[in-house]
Amino acid sequence: MYNLRRAAAEFVGTAFLLAAIVGSGIMGVNLASGNTAVALLANSLATGAVLVALLLTFGPVSGAHFNPLVTMSEALRRSLEWKAVPAYLLAQVTGAITGVALANGIFGLPVIYISTRVRSGNPQRVSEFVATFGLVTVISICSRYRSASVPYAVAAYVTAAYWFFSSTSFANPAVTVARSLTDTFSGIRPADVPGFIAAQFGGAIAAAMFCRAIDFKKTVRL
Repeated sequence: MYNLRRAAAEFVGTAFLLAAIVGSGIMGVNLASGNTAVALLANSLATGAVLVALLLTFGPVSGAHFNPLVTMSEALRRSLEWKAVPAYLLAQVTGAITGVALANGIFGLPVIYISTRVRSGNPQRVSEFVATFGLVTVISICSRYRSASVPYAVAAYVTAAYWFFSSTSFANPAVTVARSLTDTFSGIRPADVPGFIAAQFGGAIAAAMFCRAIDFKKTVRL
């Protein structure tokens, strides 16, 4: 029953996160009169704001991972038992798809709307590698030393990362798969999904190695 509650929290939280990402992208484009910068600003601010709310709400229940890479990182650090990982991953992926379908539907679009938005090339993949490295590092270090600040640190990082990464920082395999199902501002062409996910896993592995090298044997006040 405990694992079911945690999986439910991951499902609902991830669904709301994706609904916010995709919905704010659609709304931003609708209201920006062709100004892409304004649309991206709306998209990034809405994502950061909802992340604070969701992390504070579901953190005490499931840890509020909303990201398979965070879940696996927590399991490797033994902060989460491995037997809970499959339920977390299933909840995150299905929650992400549900959130995208919801956002599509409430804006009058087909519920499943395969994306044609091209996000290809090495610069985008390198961007995803570095973006994921940064996200996992922020979560790992903050959760170790300043756990109360994690919701704000993660939200701030994600909001900023929309602007300084060419990929707009997906940094999440569940998010990447789900966003291939919306042909809107936030979408990604299915053909580009494998390259993004490979880069994300690489960034997460590098971050885990980096955090282990610089951190977890000493207690340092930041």
